[in-house]
Amino acid sequence: MYICLCHGITDNQIRICAQAGARTLSDLSGRLGVATQCGGCASAACEVLDETLQSPALQAPIQIAA
Repeated sequence: MYICLCHGITDNQIRICAQAGARTLSDLSGRLGVATQCGGCASAACEVLDETLQSPALQAPIQIAA
């Protein structure tokens, strides 16, 4: 689903960005351009980001093979 119509950014792109280390709206803005035009997508982008950051996959500790 499109979140930022001005830049054509989807929820999947936001999730991928969060998985790559984005933690704030500012991070998303810098990496994807979210909420840098009209700003109407800021709250929806934050919701997707928050949901992604709370997912069990990002909460699990990373295991490094010895």
